[in-house]
Amino acid sequence: MENIIGLKDFRMNVEKYAKTAQKGVSVVVMRRSKPIFRISPVEEGNWEEVLDFTKMRKGGVNIEDLISRL
Repeated sequence: MENIIGLKDFRMNVEKYAKTAQKGVSVVVMRRSKPIFRISPVEEGNWEEVLDFTKMRKGGVNIEDLISRL
């Protein structure tokens, strides 16, 4: 299911539409009767953990240390 809303309505109610997407409903945002973007729920099965820096060191890894080792 998909809702169509105006840009002004989206700006004024971002949190409402974020919750709508979490519930599985896409929202198309229009400006001057033309679609400009869509907010859609994320499909959970498409995410893969590549690396968790908090598992390497409690609190994460210092970004400068990481970059210097690349």
